Order: sequence, then C-alpha cells, then structure tokens
Amino acid sequence: MGKYVGVVVGIIAVAFGIIGLLSWWHYFAALLKGTIPAILIFAGAVAVIAGLSEIKDESAVKK
Repeated sequence: MGKYVGVVVGIIAVAFGIIGLLSWWHYFAALLKGTIPAILIFAGAVAVIAGLSEIKDESAVKK
C-alpha cells in the first residue's frame, strides 16, 4: 500500500507544482533570467579549467 501512497502524493505534488508555475509564471521567469547567466559563467569556468588541465597533462606526457 505504501507504493500507491507515494504515487498519489507524487501526482498531487506535480499538480500543485503546475498550478503554482502557472500562477507565478512571471516570478519563475525572473528567477530563470537571473540564474541562467550565473550557470553559464560557472559552466564556462569549469570548461576552461578542464581544458587547461588537459593541455597540461598532454604536455607532461610529451616530456
């Protein structure tokens, strides 16, 4: 019976989430506008660090 309760609670949570998203769409859009640039900066920094690390490892192997 516990599995069914979990499924029902999950369906209710999804329904409330959709209702909340539709009701507060402009707040959600503002949140996305603020977080997407920060995520891009972080991901770019990680990519640069990974690339530099790979270049460093490749030059160490050649020596």
